Amino acid sequence: MEDKIKNIENEMLKEVESAKNRDGLEQVRIKYLGRKGLISEILSSLGGMSVEEKRKVGPLANSLKINATAVFQEKARRLEKEKTKEEGIDFTLPGARPEIGRIHPLIKTINEINEIFIGLGFRIVESPEIETEFYNFKALNIPLDHPSRDVFDTFYLDSPEKTRPGSRRLLRSHTSTAQIRIMEKEKPPLQVLSSGRVFRPDAVDASHSFMFHQMEGFMINKNIRFSDLKGVLTQFSREMFGPETKMRFRPHFFPFTEPSVEIDISCIICGGKGCRVCGNKGWLEILGAGMINPKVYETVGYDPKAWSGFAFGMGIERITMLKYGIDDIRLFFENDLRFLRQF
Repeated sequence: MEDKIKNIENEMLKEVESAKNRDGLEQVRIKYLGRKGLISEILSSLGGMSVEEKRKVGPLANSLKINATAVFQEKARRLEKEKTKEEGIDFTLPGARPEIGRIHPLIKTINEINEIFIGLGFRIVESPEIETEFYNFKALNIPLDHPSRDVFDTFYLDSPEKTRPGSRRLLRSHTSTAQIRIMEKEKPPLQVLSSGRVFRPDAVDASHSFMFHQMEGFMINKNIRFSDLKGVLTQFSREMFGPETKMRFRPHFFPFTEPSVEIDISCIICGGKGCRVCGNKGWLEILGAGMINPKVYETVGYDPKAWSGFAFGMGIERITMLKYGIDDIRLFFENDLRFLRQF
């Protein structure tokens, strides 16, 4: 057996050296190191040998396999080097540059908004995308009979027959849930901003999607007034859209704020003169806001007579579409590189 191993090694070295290309070398490798190769047969035969024979043959067979593997690898490197030389590849030439990715326009907008509000003293927090009815509705003073709690307006994850009323899990329909979670854990003063995905079963078209992004912010302290809300949002709009931007506050209704407003900015396309984008009105709606409802304070254990504050929320897609002149929300989610490379 020892002579056989030596002969196999000599024959293998000759055949490896005579191999002219990678295909020829691979055939030789299979002949010796393949599952049914000559070296594999020797290793398989060790099981039928006596203890004394195993002590002699085993180390030789293992050494042959290790040496053979190294020989094949070295020959493969030499063949590759010769092939490169024959093809005339110049390694001194600059290589192909890998394509560098870009920040998605929605993330770019979120980062820009975050920087503005951080400069105004806000801190950034996150909240879960899977919520309960308590955080998504009840704690925000949204009653059971409110249309937004209908199965046609919310993605519920639990069947009402299997859960207690008001305790079903759902995909959050707004980022205002972060407001309750922070207020439960911390005491005022607070200045918090949270953003993320929200979900509503809307039919997808140029201006609607079943999944989109929102940003929620709130401030709570002693003697916070509506004028503070106007000051913060006016500063935000000017930094986001330009120093000449004007704001308009219109009365509205939100269950978790009182009084509530919808806020418009002067059209950034026409400067307020009227165009197709603003419907010739000169104004563009960008967010909703208001003073936090005292009932929300009572839910989280705050004294509504001691604390006051405001909250606001905006759609990230809406802000991005206005800022960059994008006319179809679906473009954000199609992963079309022709669109994404513009940002």
